[in-house]
Amino acid sequence: MRDVLEGESYVSLATFRRDGRAVATPVWFAEGDGAVWVFTAGDSGKVKRLRNSPRARLAACDARGKVHGPWHEAQARIVSAPDAIARANELLLAKYGWQVRLLDLFSRLSGRYSRRAYLEIRV
Repeated sequence: MRDVLEGESYVSLATFRRDGRAVATPVWFAEGDGAVWVFTAGDSGKVKRLRNSPRARLAACDARGKVHGPWHEAQARIVSAPDAIARANELLLAKYGWQVRLLDLFSRLSGRYSRRAYLEIRV
């Protein structure tokens, strides 16, 4: 995936409803250890859908979700291991720097940080 997503800031993550319809959302991501790492609100629709099915798709996109690259079939899982979460945070911080730090600050102040979910996506 590195060559496909290199230089991209956003990826469109499509997860699937029980009826098979895809729901795509633009998200920040970081690559490392053979996976794409994403964080999101623990109560988000994508997390709920991934609890039902690990099927996902990824495509390069802009901040508004306009896809400008091919879709890639993937498998996603919600990670809870502290070492995996630490690695995801390390990769995201290396990529987004102050932006992630600012988002983390607001998330902590609002109490949402502790409810964050981390996704490991493999193509």
